[in-house]
Amino acid sequence: MQLYNTLTRQKEEFVPSNGKLVKMYVCGPTVYDKGHLGHGRSMIAFDFVRRYLMYKGYEVEFVSNYTDIDDKMINRAAEENTTVPELAARIIATYEEDFAKLNIMPPTIRPLATNFIPEMIVMVKKLLADDYAYQLEDGVYFDVTKFDEYGQLSKQILDELQAGARVDVVVDKRNPQDFVMWKHKKEGEPSWIDPEGVLAEGRPGWHIECSAMIWKLLGETLDIHGGGADLVFPHHECEIAQSEACFHKQYVKYWLHNGYVQIDGEKMSKSLNNFFTLDDIFKEHNPLVVRYALMSVHYRGPIDFNADVLHQAAQSLQRIRDFVARLEGVTVTKGDLCDVVLKDLKLKFEAALDDDLEVSRALAALFDLIKEVNVLMDANELSEAGAKAVVAAIREVDQIFGCIFMEAEQIPVKVTELVTEREKARAEKDFARSDELRDELLELGFIVEDGPAGPVIKKKLH
Repeated sequence: MQLYNTLTRQKEEFVPSNGKLVKMYVCGPTVYDKGHLGHGRSMIAFDFVRRYLMYKGYEVEFVSNYTDIDDKMINRAAEENTTVPELAARIIATYEEDFAKLNIMPPTIRPLATNFIPEMIVMVKKLLADDYAYQLEDGVYFDVTKFDEYGQLSKQILDELQAGARVDVVVDKRNPQDFVMWKHKKEGEPSWIDPEGVLAEGRPGWHIECSAMIWKLLGETLDIHGGGADLVFPHHECEIAQSEACFHKQYVKYWLHNGYVQIDGEKMSKSLNNFFTLDDIFKEHNPLVVRYALMSVHYRGPIDFNADVLHQAAQSLQRIRDFVARLEGVTVTKGDLCDVVLKDLKLKFEAALDDDLEVSRALAALFDLIKEVNVLMDANELSEAGAKAVVAAIREVDQIFGCIFMEAEQIPVKVTELVTEREKARAEKDFARSDELRDELLELGFIVEDGPAGPVIKKKLH
C-alpha cells in the first residue's frame, strides 16, 4: 500500500512501526462554531483512510480531538455572554450529531484539549530547560532557530516565512516566526497553574495542544498524522518542532493532508459569502449523499462542491442501491456464480485504493461490476447464489464507503404501513387513493416502485 507523504512529497510504501498496529491522529475542530463543509471533508477523508486500513487487516488506534480552549473560543464565549466550557459543550454536541449523520466512525479516543493541560505544562518546561524556548512578559515562545529542520514539512525557508501568517506578531520575539506555547493569564480568561511554579499562570497556545495529546495517548512517534491542507503551516510545522525538540525522535512517519472545499470554483470563505455549515447542507440534502460526494473525489485534491455534484452523487448512490435491490430479487436456481467478475472487482478495487486511495478508480471498478452483472440478470443467467455473493462483495466494499446499506435498511414502520395500504388500494383499483399514498410516502422521503415481485421501497436521495 502506497501513501503520499506530505513530508517527502512522494508516495511511499506504508509500513507501520509496530506490525499491524497503526497509530493515527487527525486534528479535530476548534469548537467555537458549528461544523462546516471543510470539517466534513476532512473527517470523511480520514474516516475513509481508517476504514481501508481496517479492511486491510490493520488495527487502527485512532485519536481525533476537540480544541476547547483557544482565542476564538474565548472571544465567542464573551460575545454570547457564556463561559468557554459551556460554549464547548454546546458546540461539541452539534459536531457529534453531524458526524453521526455522516456515518463517521467514532474515534478510539476523542480527547478535549483542556484535559491535557498537565502534559502541555511538562512539555513547555522541558523545552525551556533545554533552551528551545524562552519567556517574555506575555508568555513562553519556541525559538525556531534552535530547531534546524523548521520548515521541513511546508518546504519553506525560515528567512522567507512571513510574520503574521497565523503566527502571533510580537515585537519582543527573537524571531518573527517564533510561536507561543504558553500564554500568560489575562483578566477574564481561563487559566491554569503550574504546580511547580516554573510557568506563570496561563493557558496553552494552539500548537502545543496536539503535541501533548499525541504524546500522552499515542506515544512519542505516530504512524499517520492527518488534517486539512491549511494546517501544514504553521500548525503541523510547529508540532514537529516542539515534539522532536522535546523527545529527540521522529514525530510522524506519514503526513496526510486533505484538499480544500471549493464552492462553484472558489475556496469556501465567510468573506465570499459561500460558507455553509453541515447543518445548512443537511436541511436540503441527505447526509449520506454528502458523504458520497465528498468521498468520491481523491482526498488530496480540491473538491468543487455544488448542486450538480450533489445531484450526481445522489444518482450514483441510488444506482448502487437499485442494483443491490435487484440482486436481492434473484430467484434463479441455476446460472452464473460471478466468481470471475467478483475476483476482477477485488483485484481492481484494492489496486486502486492501495495506490494512495485512488477512489475514482475504485468506484469505476464497482460500476464495471454493476454493468456486467446487470447483463447477466437481463439474460436471466445469474443464479441466486451468485447474486448473494455479489451482495456480500458490495457489503464488503461498504465497510469502506459507509453509505450504501446504512439507510437502505432503515425503513420506518409508518412507511411499510403506507405501502401495504397502497397495495390494497391498487388491488381494489382505487388509483386515486394509491396516488395519494404515493405522495404521502414522498413527503416522508421514500419512493415506492411497482415490480413483478411486488413493491420496492427506496429512500429518496435527491
